[in-house]
Amino acid sequence: MKIGMMGGWNTNSGSSFHAELIGKEWIESGHKLEIFTFYDYAFHGTAITAIDEPYVTRCFTVSSYIPPKLDPIPFLTSECEVFVTQDLGMLPKNELGKIFKRIKKRSKCVTVIHDGNLSKNPDFYQFEWDSVVCFDKRYKEFLEPVYGDKTCIIPYPCLPWNPGNKGNARRKLDLPIDKKIIFSFGPAAKHIIDIIPDIAELGKKYPLLLLIVSKEKDIVNFLKSCLPVIPIPVKIIEEIPDTNKLYDYLYAADALIFNKPSASQVVVSSTAFQCLGSGCPMITRNSNFAEYFDKEVMKFSDTDELKHQLISVFEEKEEYKKTLESARLYVNENSYKEIGRKFIELFKNL
Repeated sequence: MKIGMMGGWNTNSGSSFHAELIGKEWIESGHKLEIFTFYDYAFHGTAITAIDEPYVTRCFTVSSYIPPKLDPIPFLTSECEVFVTQDLGMLPKNELGKIFKRIKKRSKCVTVIHDGNLSKNPDFYQFEWDSVVCFDKRYKEFLEPVYGDKTCIIPYPCLPWNPGNKGNARRKLDLPIDKKIIFSFGPAAKHIIDIIPDIAELGKKYPLLLLIVSKEKDIVNFLKSCLPVIPIPVKIIEEIPDTNKLYDYLYAADALIFNKPSASQVVVSSTAFQCLGSGCPMITRNSNFAEYFDKEVMKFSDTDELKHQLISVFEEKEEYKKTLESARLYVNENSYKEIGRKFIELFKNL
């Protein structure tokens, strides 16, 4: 099958991560893939994370770029049988709309919705999709009244279950062997500031290290300014790690902290889908970023629950073991291979 996909690629955004995972499975299964993605000067995300593959064409700007741009030639000369868009809200919709009828003459057209509510932009609704894909029933509830039976659920994909060796990872990264390492990374790392005093209380019983990996200047500068008053050791590494390096950090850590508060709309945590396969337990604030999950992550609503979850991890108690087993089962059921195949089944049935 010849598939064209338009959206983020090789950037540090959730929609790019989704596209890369299912795209990888399509290629591994023998399908031909063409990627149409953002120009490197106007993309969705904060960094380009890899060198583009030969099948990638950068040919449009993010929707907020003024004026938005799109080169129509790559789309019009493509021979794809299926055309997929990822995160339509970020794409130059009117520019795409001008050539959409030509694309639809030869291709089945599918959009993957990343928006957490119905868009108020009329440009969003100018396309006649053959299928509208969303991640779970929360999305379907607000999409179905607009798109009807074209709306379908295909869960967000995960990286495979692939735990690593903690000691080897710590030696590789030059991290202390004898400490309990609490890890946070990326833009979400800023939210760990609020719970540092709670974490620090456990430092009276456990030798702790707070590991922050982020290249967000406001986060890094703020954390550095706080270092003199933070009562536990903190190591800040300024980088945007690729998946392999991220998994090294996850292997080295005892726990991944995700303290992001609820958003005003439906959301999923691409961080969770990216990290669950590492075997590093994820301790997450009980916000709507985590409501998609049951026992695959450890949730906390207050200080006492946070400390309880950390102690469970440090001492490898039964709750910690059940969390890892639930995460393993979830990842195996929703690996990028399984989700990529579900998309192919959808395409064949259109």
